[in-house]
Amino acid sequence: MEKLWACIPAGQTRLQCNFGHSVYDFAHIGNFRAYVCSDILKRYLKYSRYKVKHVMNITDVDDKTIRGANKEGISLKEFTRRYEKAFFEDVGALSIDKADVYPRATEHIKEMVSIIKKLLKNKTAYKSEDGIYFDISNFKDYGRLSHAKLEGLEAGKRVRQDQYEKEQAQDFALWKSYDKEDGNVVWKTEIGNGRPGWHIECSAMSMKYLGNHFDIHAGGVDLIFPHQENEIAQSEASTHKKFVNCWFHNEHLLVDGHKMSKSLGNFYTLRDLLSKCYNPKAIRYLLLSAHYRMQLNFTEEAVKAAEHAVQRLSDFMIKLKEIKNNIQNKQIDKLLQKTKKEFEESMDDDLNISIALSHIFEFVKEINALLMESKIGKNNAKKMIKTMMEFDKVLGILEEKEEKLSLELRKLIDEREKARKEKDYLKADKIRQQLKDKGIILEDTKEGVRWKKV
Repeated sequence: MEKLWACIPAGQTRLQCNFGHSVYDFAHIGNFRAYVCSDILKRYLKYSRYKVKHVMNITDVDDKTIRGANKEGISLKEFTRRYEKAFFEDVGALSIDKADVYPRATEHIKEMVSIIKKLLKNKTAYKSEDGIYFDISNFKDYGRLSHAKLEGLEAGKRVRQDQYEKEQAQDFALWKSYDKEDGNVVWKTEIGNGRPGWHIECSAMSMKYLGNHFDIHAGGVDLIFPHQENEIAQSEASTHKKFVNCWFHNEHLLVDGHKMSKSLGNFYTLRDLLSKCYNPKAIRYLLLSAHYRMQLNFTEEAVKAAEHAVQRLSDFMIKLKEIKNNIQNKQIDKLLQKTKKEFEESMDDDLNISIALSHIFEFVKEINALLMESKIGKNNAKKMIKTMMEFDKVLGILEEKEEKLSLELRKLIDEREKARKEKDYLKADKIRQQLKDKGIILEDTKEGVRWKKV
């Protein structure tokens, strides 16, 4: 990985990744583009025999979560756990590997207070009437990641809210003194009664589970400034150590060529798309199909193309599993070695996933041509299935296990086969349509009838 691997110390065998999620609403597909890109990184590291410790922070206290809970008149915990549960369901639907640890911000107040006390002691933080702020003028490397221009910064100019104008470089809140708008969300601590700012949460949880210094921090480009810039400042000012070796940033996701916006009607959660009966594997495929440094345009046509691509790979695997003959084609081993080498070279080149996918589909094309000529045996097929499943440890787009039909659907397929043998084609076509209406497509092959779900 020419660009990414350069951030990793020589001989390193333990990789640590950190990225998080705020549970104030259902996650949208822009969120999931970031999570899928990071999932590909993690999966390929494991494929390459790195040991990965993965922490994903859960932000369950910030301005948005408090507003949402107060609006509904329920506790913060009740509000956030609802969206946390939904998030984990969505993660499962997209076959995103689970993290090793999912720390919640509300359960790490002690760690945040500890960092803030250090910052107060070394005078990179100061107390104000409404909280405790980080003084960016006392951290000489502020702006290192984002190259933010600090000229014209007004000394002591502060921002209390979690979200603010991206171009503003201002002292940011580490701890917010209690405000009546926070309702019953308050912690009584030695630095005062209140709650944490958004940025300090991430540093505290990252450093608790990964140490003061770790290798990879992932996230979307929209988080570079001010959030990640603030993470660096507060973390390094408290530990006097480099916070992160490598920052992994994915580009924005567009929808129909525009930034997602509810006013434009192009704002989608994963649940919105699944309600339209899109295949979650196809959604995952589309989200991973472009290089992480490139913007990705999400369109209905693109989802349909992704469904076709996933189905093509699924059909290919079915064909391989159906091979019964004992032919030994020596050409197959060479094709497998060539494809594996091309796949790995592409992924090593800064996770060039689109090129890696093109090599897999070229391999599928060549094998399909040999299948048409019956030039592949079952032992060849076993090797190809094994290699494809190795690739899928990175991609996560093939079915993990064979789907099974209900007895009712199996009975209909058997009845249709019986009708075909008796040349009752009218009845056979009627049953085929019944199955199609139930989401089952039949394909008649020389090996027998094959079915797949749509």
